[in-house]
Amino acid sequence: MDAALAGLVRSLELERLEENLFRGAISDTHLKRVYGGKVLGEAIKAAQSTVEGRAVHSIHCYFLREADSTNPVIYEVERSRDGRAFAARRVTAIQYGRPIFTLEASFQVEESGIEYQGPAPQVPAPEELARVSFDQLNMTGASPKVQRIANIAAPFELRPIDPYFSDPPKGTPPLRRVWLRTVDRLPDDLPLHRAMLAYLSDYGLITTLLMPQGLRVLTENIFLASLDHAMWFHRPFRIDEWLLYVCEGVSSAGARGLARGSFYDRDGRLVVSVAQEGLIRVL
Repeated sequence: MDAALAGLVRSLELERLEENLFRGAISDTHLKRVYGGKVLGEAIKAAQSTVEGRAVHSIHCYFLREADSTNPVIYEVERSRDGRAFAARRVTAIQYGRPIFTLEASFQVEESGIEYQGPAPQVPAPEELARVSFDQLNMTGASPKVQRIANIAAPFELRPIDPYFSDPPKGTPPLRRVWLRTVDRLPDDLPLHRAMLAYLSDYGLITTLLMPQGLRVLTENIFLASLDHAMWFHRPFRIDEWLLYVCEGVSSAGARGLARGSFYDRDGRLVVSVAQEGLIRVL
């Protein structure tokens, strides 16, 4: 397996301390603050570790405090409900004795039912698009923020339809579409694929709201932080096969912004929906 991807898989592994208590791994320390997608992915894995015969279908979570990247995060799982078809779990992520993140997750046994979704976007195929690449030779001299962005992206192949890291002209619509997949094959492990997609879903979603202002995440006087995050898993997918991630800014006001995202597979099936509110401050 590719080294960067294997590193991400290891970074999402949890150590079981007790029946409902887990400890996360320390990985990316380029910035003091932990990347929110890592906490999200680990929390989903912690919840799934206490559920059998059911897959996560929705999550709702809040980022309460910054997580320190130099220390592990502890995940405490509360078994809220175990029914015949559904199970519910509440996860509290803890550092230094204080909650930093909470997650409510619902799990369901596999069932059949009516099928509907709206039309999929008409976009170029990934083979027609250029791949995002970072000049690894210059990473050692780059700012910690740039190194963090490159580190998160390294396990994935990203082929953007809209400008991804360039400075957008003022008035650019808050829309970013990108084909993505892992750079190598992953095991046939559904919870791993879902945790890894949750990890990446936090990447570039709320930043769409910077585009109408002609700003980007690397702008020096911009401060961004995730406040909450919700996901709905509609259909099975593999993150090592092409997925189209459509990110759309909805509204920004009061130093907060709301964005939504949709993941589609190559057949145009909507597999996951995302919504996120974030803090957006111009310092």
